Amino acid sequence: MAENIRLNRDFFNRDVLDVAPGLLSKVMAINPGDGITRRFTISETEAYRGSEDKACHASRGRTPRTEIMYHEGGRLYIYLIYGMYWMINIVTGAINDPQAVLIRGFENCNGPGRVTKMLRIDKSFYGEDLTCSSRIWIEDQGISPPYNTGPRIGIDYAGEFWKNKQWRFYIMGC
Repeated sequence: MAENIRLNRDFFNRDVLDVAPGLLSKVMAINPGDGITRRFTISETEAYRGSEDKACHASRGRTPRTEIMYHEGGRLYIYLIYGMYWMINIVTGAINDPQAVLIRGFENCNGPGRVTKMLRIDKSFYGEDLTCSSRIWIEDQGISPPYNTGPRIGIDYAGEFWKNKQWRFYIMGC
């Protein structure tokens, strides 16, 4: 079996609506320092597209929390919700065009809070560069699966127009 290839900056420096479905069936690899690399296949993603997207954190302006979203693609945007769940997002697009992909699920693990719990993600991963990090990265295993789209989840605050965008992507059957 051929070795998976780490995704490079060019993959991430594209529009979020290309990167989000492109991440399906890619492998998130993590080595938290115990010498064991664990790999998980991405099965569900959600796109957040810049300052005009009322569901995107960048729509409220540039803040210390969202600063990393204004950097080049391939960095991690990590934040806490409900005081208990870390969310893992991958910054995409060009510098100063804040876009990110929320990782919503892996094969056999649905829900972004469960994903980060399984990965043991915390604030220390904020800003991590997936293209060169030794503790977390994404690999291409050469699969481009068929997928479905649907509305994003848990963003009623954004209003009907933004809530109903078909910017959630998931592998068919998941």
